[in-house]
Amino acid sequence: MVSALTRCGLDIPPAGIATIIPTYRRPELLPHAVESALAQTIIDHHIVVIDDGGGMLGALPESPRITALELPENVGCAGVVRNIGIRLSRSRLIAFLDDDNTWEADHLERAVQAHAQGAELTYSCLRRVDEHNTLVDILGEPFDRSAMRNRSLVDTNAMVIRRRPEVHFSRTPRHRDDFPGEDWEIAWRLSRNLKVQHIPVTTVRYMVHPGSHYTQWGDRFR
Repeated sequence: MVSALTRCGLDIPPAGIATIIPTYRRPELLPHAVESALAQTIIDHHIVVIDDGGGMLGALPESPRITALELPENVGCAGVVRNIGIRLSRSRLIAFLDDDNTWEADHLERAVQAHAQGAELTYSCLRRVDEHNTLVDILGEPFDRSAMRNRSLVDTNAMVIRRRPEVHFSRTPRHRDDFPGEDWEIAWRLSRNLKVQHIPVTTVRYMVHPGSHYTQWGDRFR
């Protein structure tokens, strides 16, 4: 699928950071996510929006820093969609944002500062809100790989990773009961060899709703 898109002439400009935004049938929420990515204080930044065959990409802000593409059919696995964005983009750092969440304006700037000091995978805190924007809780704690064996500490929306060949998501869908999740898997696997740094600042607004994936955040994996 990636090679086919490349042959069609898709050419994503190089940038210091690429933000990958997978989306599926959320045309009312997606523009808010994209606008929060555009509003970052880091300018050397390109946004890649990938519609997972939903056919409902809708209107996006006009900007040369946005590339949007639509897959011909639904993959149904956010990790696979993100992998397409990773492979098509050209950047030193990679960030991820889901279509129903947003960032504070300094999210990427804080990550870039940490990477400049030697970090290779960073993550910040999340402010979880409900559909009425009422605060549910704030999540974030220092990285502890032994603790992460049993629960997730790192959410994709808060993560910025230095590009390496091994930066890719599992092809296992999130809904499999015997698999703890794509977010956990990539952080767990990469943390074996990368320097992980927690940024103790809340830079992600995470909406909890029936379609979100971490409403049971922190539960021990069965």
